[in-house]
Amino acid sequence: MSQKRVRKAVLPVAGLGTRVLPGTKTTPKELLNVVDRPILSYIVEEGRAAGIEHFVFVTGRSKGAIEDYFDHQVELEAQLAAKGKTAILEQLLAELPKPGEMSFVRQMAPLGLGHAVWCARDIIGDEPFAVMLPDVIVDAETACLKQLIDAYDSVGGNLIGVEPVPDSECHKYGVVDPSGDASGPLVAMKGMVEKPPTGTAPSNLSIAGRYILQPEIFPMLAKQGKGAGGEIQLTDAMAALMGEQAFHAFAYQGVTHDCGDKIGLLRANVGLALKRADLGEAARAAITALL
Repeated sequence: MSQKRVRKAVLPVAGLGTRVLPGTKTTPKELLNVVDRPILSYIVEEGRAAGIEHFVFVTGRSKGAIEDYFDHQVELEAQLAAKGKTAILEQLLAELPKPGEMSFVRQMAPLGLGHAVWCARDIIGDEPFAVMLPDVIVDAETACLKQLIDAYDSVGGNLIGVEPVPDSECHKYGVVDPSGDASGPLVAMKGMVEKPPTGTAPSNLSIAGRYILQPEIFPMLAKQGKGAGGEIQLTDAMAALMGEQAFHAFAYQGVTHDCGDKIGLLRANVGLALKRADLGEAARAAITALL
């Protein structure tokens, strides 16, 4: 099947991070540390591993530190070079974007995820694109977004990353309504249900923070009214587009960490520290001592 390649990703970073206050009072949620680098560093790393060539950050008030993070820190770099700390310096320089790799647009009001994605329309243009929620780290052997793009290359259309959850937990999430056999990782969809009452969920596939969407979502978002929470919801526009284009759910392989939640952020720090070759043994000893 021939279709345009997924080259661009939208990262909606304008949110206030209310679930992790007061830590986000002065620090953007996306720049909170997981072990020794910001959450957003992991997200960009995943995107690059998936072949993303252009990241579009949809920012808001008090999010200027995100742009600064992906820029040169001249004084710091000079000090590290003077002190011979080349390994740390090389790590910092490796994260810097190539010319034209990143764009920043402003969401002027907190009107929801759908509105944030719509703000990126002129940069995305007429091609498929990824949406990566910047508070969700997926610890996976193969980058989560690369798994989605590989699946997209075989079926086209629109793709939603999902994760199986226990039936008893489905009421906490948005879940997909499959149109056929849901036993494999790639499942055709006919709908989505947001937080279904216990026992009524059409599947146990919860919608996670990774999407591949066609540009036809933008006209849907332009006319989309406010939905849940008084915001323009991306799921409402996807449901409208589902009447015109194919949607598939893809159950990726990996461990998902919701870093926009206090316990989720703690789990991410512990889980990823334990996997580090340079820190794992010391981290395990420290955690064991606390227990």
